Amino acid sequence: MDRLGLSLLFLASSTFAGSALSCDDIFKGQVRNKLHSSKQVDLCELTQDKAVLFVNTASQCGFTPHFKSLEALHKQYESKGLVVVGMPSDNFWQEEDDEADTAKVCYINYGVTFTMLSTGEVRGDDADPVFKQLAEKSGSAPKWNFYKYLVDTNGDVQVFPPTTAPDSEEFQSAVSALLK
Repeated sequence: MDRLGLSLLFLASSTFAGSALSCDDIFKGQVRNKLHSSKQVDLCELTQDKAVLFVNTASQCGFTPHFKSLEALHKQYESKGLVVVGMPSDNFWQEEDDEADTAKVCYINYGVTFTMLSTGEVRGDDADPVFKQLAEKSGSAPKWNFYKYLVDTNGDVQVFPPTTAPDSEEFQSAVSALLK
């Protein structure tokens, strides 16, 4: 290969490498299994140059019906640059013991198509690294299921408690403002 070819190859590979790493530090190097699957999700690749909604979920909680409005939010804003990611957690003792049952609640009962990760810890010393960073940046670890962390493309984090429904005017306004 001549010098020009090598230069173009180097430029292309460095451009690709740079773009692959343009996600927020929260998501860099974070690879998780999808819920009840052997497939993996590279969170950096998934969230690159996008606003992100991260939610800790549970299958047997009074807020579990939020899956329906989270899915509607996903469908409404995905094409505008919002990525919705859910992570089931049993930190509050309201998650199924079997991940297959959790998947049924999400995918069958609520028709979830947004990214759901395998079950993990969301608070305390054993918290998933993403939730540790979300808590650190926002000053608030989840105190219950369905805490919503809205992360803009600059890495700034807004936190919404489970009592703020995804279809509420307050939450919809925050998402709309983030995507402008």
